Amino acid sequence: MNNNEISVLKQIVNCDAYALHDPHSDAWHSMVQQARTELRQQGCIVLNGFIRPQILNELEQQGETLTPDAYYTVETVNAYNIDPSQLLPDEHPAKISFERGNAFVARDLIPKDYLISVLYTHPLFKQFLAACFEIDILYELRDPLAGLCMNVLQSEREHPWHFDINEFTVSLLTKSANEGGEFQYCPNIRTPEQENLADVRAVITEQAPQHIQHLDLKCGDLQLFMGRYSLHRVSKVQGEKERHTAIFAYTKLPDVIGSVERTRQLFGRVLPEHYAAQQNSMRSDKLMD
Repeated sequence: MNNNEISVLKQIVNCDAYALHDPHSDAWHSMVQQARTELRQQGCIVLNGFIRPQILNELEQQGETLTPDAYYTVETVNAYNIDPSQLLPDEHPAKISFERGNAFVARDLIPKDYLISVLYTHPLFKQFLAACFEIDILYELRDPLAGLCMNVLQSEREHPWHFDINEFTVSLLTKSANEGGEFQYCPNIRTPEQENLADVRAVITEQAPQHIQHLDLKCGDLQLFMGRYSLHRVSKVQGEKERHTAIFAYTKLPDVIGSVERTRQLFGRVLPEHYAAQQNSMRSDKLMD
């Protein structure tokens, strides 16, 4: 690793608290071990104050310049993002619908010199994340729209209960709302082998609040999350301030591109790469999306 790459990282990351610049140090290994433990036990870890406090305003302002390019849509969805008309029993949680009103800025609309772009591709950042997730190599999603994106929640909008398609998720809050916009999740409520439908239904019908963890995220906090197995949502945003989150998408395998249907749903458009990738799509488990 050359000195310039280390210098760039130190300009963005609070390396006094998080020693990403020195992967051979005891501090780095201690941090990774803590992350692994919390991810195994809770499916989530938050690195508070991950971004240097001196650049938080710049981080927020850059996000604000992107939001006019976001694809805004309001849809009726369920926790699995599947067609509810499938032959499912009436008590199945997929029969319960929500209104989703968030928006996404696609990767091809985010300048490469923006802080989130520089961080997403930085080799020391990816090395640290791979170690935390106990993966030998972490690949950037090759998807030209979804590899890196910005999620936008406006006032009176929410991201209702759902599971992620990816096994793990990395996100950075770049702007917090005046009120609401709380991240809530149910650690490991399902496994690769078992949907645990009764527990999922109990949560989304508000019968099992004891399963729900609450996170009060601040601008500059980095979150590592096992979203494939942990049901989660972002509560309704209140007040004039929007809630902005950078989503860093990585995979265990190279050359992964999102599906045509999911890409159109999130970004309102599809590129030739998505149609080509659809011919060779693979699944890592048999869970509902």
